[in-house]
Amino acid sequence: MSTAELLAEGELTVRGQVREASNAVLLCDVTYEDRTESCVYKPVAGERPLWDFTDGTLAQREVAAYEVSEATGWELVPATVLRDGPYGEGMCQQWIEPVPGAELLALVDGEEPGEGWKAVGFAEVGQGRTALLVHADDERLRRLAVLDAVINNADRKGGHLLPTAEGRLYGIDHGVTFNTENKLRTLLWGWAGEKLTAEAVDVLAGLKEALDGALGLRLAELITPVELDATRARVTDLLTSGRHPEPSGEWPAIPWPPV
Repeated sequence: MSTAELLAEGELTVRGQVREASNAVLLCDVTYEDRTESCVYKPVAGERPLWDFTDGTLAQREVAAYEVSEATGWELVPATVLRDGPYGEGMCQQWIEPVPGAELLALVDGEEPGEGWKAVGFAEVGQGRTALLVHADDERLRRLAVLDAVINNADRKGGHLLPTAEGRLYGIDHGVTFNTENKLRTLLWGWAGEKLTAEAVDVLAGLKEALDGALGLRLAELITPVELDATRARVTDLLTSGRHPEPSGEWPAIPWPPV
């Protein structure tokens, strides 16, 4: 049984709540026969309405982001399903335990990021002092930046990056994605304007084909037709330009708070 099948078919037992979350986030165990794993359950009933995401639900968009991630083959989003639970329909996602001390973001003095880092921009750090916000020049982050451009992620914060002890990197919290307007907000601007890797181009070409096939049919169950068309258009635009997107200037480029 795959993790996604376990999440969809197992029995959910609520263990606690993530209090600092803006929407209801419940930590659960999911059990099927003799297998039990930890997961996160976000019921639709606990979602707060958003003025700029009026169609669908956060839960549906979280599942849609997982489906796109799986189609890329990069497996950047933990297994995520839409299912019924103790508080009604919601998103159920595999719990990922991040490894402590894995530095992916930093604030540095000076105007250059240094070897192994990419510059994002300057940030005020108090008492009139500024520092350069940087992220690691890491191929896992670069893949995630491409995924975020495809799904139009409006909230890629540092706390949404989960490196594991096995060397994997996952991104979580994809409830504000797939808007028809350009709302890309991220801390991963270090490659803005740079050429996409050959790998990314190949993946995007496969994604374009998948969006006109099985992936498109699956997403049609989760997002609106115009949102699906906008996703296809973003993939086409990325392939046409061959470059990572740059901030549009029409929308704040950095999420707040950034962590």
